Amino acid sequence: MFTKSSFSPAWWLKNPHCQTIAAKFFRRGHTINTTNETLELPDGDFVDLAWTEKVSPSCSRPIVAVLHGLEGSKNSHYAKGMLSAIKAQGWIGVLMHFRGCSGRPNRMAKSYHSGQTCDVDYFSQYLADTYPDAKKAIIGFSLGGNVLTKYLAEQKQNIYQAAGVICAPLDLSSCCDRINQGFSRVYQKYLVDMLRVSTIEKINTNLLNNIDRKNLDKVRSIREFDQMITAPVNGFRDANHYYQQASGRDVLQQITTPCLIIHASDDPFLCHENTTAISVLPEQLTFEISAHGGHVGFITGKNPLKPQFWLEQRIPEFLTRYL
Repeated sequence: MFTKSSFSPAWWLKNPHCQTIAAKFFRRGHTINTTNETLELPDGDFVDLAWTEKVSPSCSRPIVAVLHGLEGSKNSHYAKGMLSAIKAQGWIGVLMHFRGCSGRPNRMAKSYHSGQTCDVDYFSQYLADTYPDAKKAIIGFSLGGNVLTKYLAEQKQNIYQAAGVICAPLDLSSCCDRINQGFSRVYQKYLVDMLRVSTIEKINTNLLNNIDRKNLDKVRSIREFDQMITAPVNGFRDANHYYQQASGRDVLQQITTPCLIIHASDDPFLCHENTTAISVLPEQLTFEISAHGGHVGFITGKNPLKPQFWLEQRIPEFLTRYL
């Protein structure tokens, strides 16, 4: 069901760009110690995991998995904040880095993308097999939220008691158009620059031999990058084919896991009208919409010196019902 969010932005921080940028600014000094683990994948590649603590196979405390956004990592401000919130609940947090996002290049040309669920599936089965006595939940931010949506729709009998999807680009094509407008181009440039660097690393290690560096340097938008790199590397005809196949919006009806979706109508990364263009939602999905919040911002509180991060309250509150 669709519902109005209880989030109320800080009076001094209602602008969506301020919400988006300030979230990173306020978390710049925040740190969380992690125990790192490498999970070898069936195709010969790997993903790196970051745990909030070392866990034994006999663990019976809840385990909450986290999926980061485009070019994110355990060091992303929202990841550090949520892992800390998970730990504060007495639960165990584990972030799965997508391929190539942990600070080490992956071994294959194949990359992660908004619809790539096979790694999440393998990671989830690893959690089920290794920690059979622990209840489990999963949270996805931005791109990771869309990946999670696709995974939950594909794997109806999954291992998770509950899930959270935060600021996800559920309609990829319209979101690419939105981030290519106005001030949002600043975020786009930041992301494209990071994507270009990771692609050049693959070119330099001969994982990508058919990419023209001069053409890559001309890429300015996420759509152009997906057309040149993401689509062909991952078996799609073009960017539009990728967006059609990978968008999570049209598979929401197939999800059976209790899931909270959080979306701000002023998100400068997402097209609100297309993201929410869903006629019917299954009973177990709660789609919360707030007028403010920006992209993974959701900062509240009366004191500018002590901002509060609403997501780190709302998501654990929802998961507690099931964990």
